[in-house]
Amino acid sequence: MDKQTIVKIAQRFTENSEFNYVSKDTAITKELIGMKIFDDPIFAFGTANEKGFELLKNPTVIGEHILAPREWLPGANTVITYFFPFTDEIVKSNRKEKRWPSNEWLHGRIEGQRFINEFSKFLNKKIKDAGYESVVPALDSKFVSTTSNDNKIPPFSSNWSERHVAFVCGLGTFGLSKGIITEKGTAGRLGSIVTNLILEPDEKRYRDVYEYCTMCGACVEKCPVNAISIESGKDHKKCSDFLNITSKKYRPRYGCGKCQVLVPCERRIPKIIED
Repeated sequence: MDKQTIVKIAQRFTENSEFNYVSKDTAITKELIGMKIFDDPIFAFGTANEKGFELLKNPTVIGEHILAPREWLPGANTVITYFFPFTDEIVKSNRKEKRWPSNEWLHGRIEGQRFINEFSKFLNKKIKDAGYESVVPALDSKFVSTTSNDNKIPPFSSNWSERHVAFVCGLGTFGLSKGIITEKGTAGRLGSIVTNLILEPDEKRYRDVYEYCTMCGACVEKCPVNAISIESGKDHKKCSDFLNITSKKYRPRYGCGKCQVLVPCERRIPKIIED
């Protein structure tokens, strides 16, 4: 199994999986039945012994609770990380209302995450069927986060971070809103797999943590609860508190995503304007 095979598997799954389309049973309104959630993903392939994974254990980055790839899978060789961009229908819908998420975005956040999980399990099985070992950390029994009420995990953290893994592997850099800016922008969802399959690691196109972010402040203006600032970055508690409000308002869904739309990094890596 090689990179090209993995990309083709993902493209077929994205086009054909029932999980990538809003079903009649889950649609918030009948107009959204059949709406496609994601376009084709982009990938980055990193080596499991990349020193960046060990740097994540630094308390100033994440902390000792973050597990390195070979703590998830002894003998791991490769980390596969992927970004699924939301379709135009979802992105454009969330531009309209300044405070509350659109129905389309709510589907992208909840049903979209279900799709990511199903794709991760599907690709994981394909890798195993090819004779290799692999694991999806975010779906593994060892995965814990603040939502698991584990007092060993600091607030707003977990023992595997899709965003940090994406950065280490070369998929993109952080933005001011703490989302990952990829060549397809920031409006979408991330996933990853750890495997002993040997694949050539991708060459990183950046060095700095915030290299793709222009610090333009657009996401600061878009945040409905002032949870982002140029001086201090993102206030995770303010963001989380607002998501809790949306959880009550839109139960059983929640979401926001305003920092991901109508910003220069919505669909691409923004260009830095030279003085």
